[in-house]
Amino acid sequence: MDLSLHQTPTGQRWAADGFFLPVELTLSQMLTQPAKELARFIHAQATGEPAEGPLLAPIEPSQEVWASGVTYLRSRQAREAESITGDIYQRVYEAERPELFYKAAGWRVVGPGAPIHVRGDSRWNVPEPELTLLLNAHGEICGFCAGNDVSSRDIEGENPLYLPQAKVYNGSCALGPYLRLTFSLGELYDLDIKLAILRDGQILFQGATGTTAMKRAFPELAAYLFRELSFPAGAFLMTGTGIVPPDTFSLQPGDLVQVIVDDLLLENPTV
Repeated sequence: MDLSLHQTPTGQRWAADGFFLPVELTLSQMLTQPAKELARFIHAQATGEPAEGPLLAPIEPSQEVWASGVTYLRSRQAREAESITGDIYQRVYEAERPELFYKAAGWRVVGPGAPIHVRGDSRWNVPEPELTLLLNAHGEICGFCAGNDVSSRDIEGENPLYLPQAKVYNGSCALGPYLRLTFSLGELYDLDIKLAILRDGQILFQGATGTTAMKRAFPELAAYLFRELSFPAGAFLMTGTGIVPPDTFSLQPGDLVQVIVDDLLLENPTV
């Protein structure tokens, strides 16, 4: 089952598998349901009215987006190369406790077709394609979507304490195009993740990986996030990237970024 958020003439409205849900039903309400009951609960709400209107980021202002760092070997290698204190990334990769950090408030997230940003005070900006988990209020994994954790590598590399500035700014987080509910965690461990960056209509960079290359388990990441935090409206958790463009590459205004997770395509222009 796929959940999508649409802009309609009367406001934003959720849909399931292409059919609108009741106007008053919110994602926050849906995510109070246990994971095993969620699809049945949503199916019972369907109105039969075909969904129309542009797609929005499938998130509400009441949800937060968090992110995981150094969950792929390729990410560890890139962080070590960019950082003056690269040894800390080796330690994070091998440690029992994962790296988790706050990425965006729901209202700050952009959806499919909306622009992502490069920082004006950074010279080295990259997209980071990531499978993004949908977590309910109980910390259970309910589904996933495609995510783009846009980052300023030179700012983070200068000093690890600058991570919030390298990761959290306007247009640095994109999610979409919709949410895919999952009924078995096993299906998340063999999903393809792809990245393509186009400039002037030509592919400038493309790469691919898969969730089989992850060092961390998804329930482990979710459990650490909920260990001392509560999310009454549910939450989103980006699970790290295994695709890193070469060090000579930086995003420029006008670039088009395509993130594909399984068959979910999230496409955003750069400004």
